[in-house]
Amino acid sequence: MRKFFLLITLSIFILFSNTNLYSQIFRDITKVGTTAGQFLKIGPGARAMAMGGTYVGISDDIFAVYYNPAGIAISKGNGQVAFNHTQWLADIQYDFAAASVNVESLGSLFISVTSLRVPEEKVRTFEFPEGNGQYWDAGSVSFGVGFARSLTDRFSIGFNAKYIQESIWSTSATGFALDVGTYYVTPFNDLVIGASVTNFGSKMKLDGSNIQINYDPDNDPFTGPNNVPSKFEMGQYDLPLTFRIGFSMDVINTRYIRVKTAFDATHPNDNVEYINAGIEFAYDELFFIRGGYKSLFLADSEQSFTLGVGLNYEMSSGLSVKVNYAYGDYGRLKNIQYLDIGIVF
Repeated sequence: MRKFFLLITLSIFILFSNTNLYSQIFRDITKVGTTAGQFLKIGPGARAMAMGGTYVGISDDIFAVYYNPAGIAISKGNGQVAFNHTQWLADIQYDFAAASVNVESLGSLFISVTSLRVPEEKVRTFEFPEGNGQYWDAGSVSFGVGFARSLTDRFSIGFNAKYIQESIWSTSATGFALDVGTYYVTPFNDLVIGASVTNFGSKMKLDGSNIQINYDPDNDPFTGPNNVPSKFEMGQYDLPLTFRIGFSMDVINTRYIRVKTAFDATHPNDNVEYINAGIEFAYDELFFIRGGYKSLFLADSEQSFTLGVGLNYEMSSGLSVKVNYAYGDYGRLKNIQYLDIGIVF
């Protein structure tokens, strides 16, 4: 076991010795708004949202796909299916769906899809401030497929490969990314330590008909060449690479009452570090009340407290339905509300 953990530590050291990765993760300056794929920073799951986004050290259900894929390996049942809908800020629609299946002697396989859609708007110009008859919209989507496996009765590891696309009007950008997570249940009161690196992958660059132009090199229509097919040079941008480490533990665990606390520390490549905190009260593993606080120590953040409730109803032996709701306060941006439903079989 010691040799195994030494190998893991050495692998992490080699990984972070890579200059490009190191420069993406550890920065001395804030780079807000300098990465593409910002929708990848929106965490799914009403339970996670209600607990302030503290889920790296919990990740015991299908929503571990996003926070820490290693947690899928310890999830209950033979498989899970879940769908999450969120009315995001400014009438933006955010949806997440995932499914997993546990394969004996192999591990857990899972797939996921994330979608964000911006409402259609009129195209407005200086000449036509009320609209020129055209409409534009924007959207983002991510498809993921992954694998998780328990290496011991207390340690698991997981991987999630993703295809990412963002589009606005007639231009789009694509990219690929990898998430890696570890999940360790310590002997100390089953304290869980989870860690994950998400969105490590390619850069994204917009391309499409909107950046194509006809160019006149000498700006004189009477001399050639004229109308040379050209296009604007677009910049390339990193994905929002994020390193998270989380802790969770049941501070009270009796026949009917369970209280879980959790803390996550997050280090993004486009902002400074911050902490999330959350708590969950469970009655008979049937009814849940949750609360949390997002983005502690993050300056100028509109995120703050979160609240939520949940219900876990066992329909029959080996089949249960989960329904969760969460509310998040976003200050001047008002609030967001999460609703998800899941089936464990």
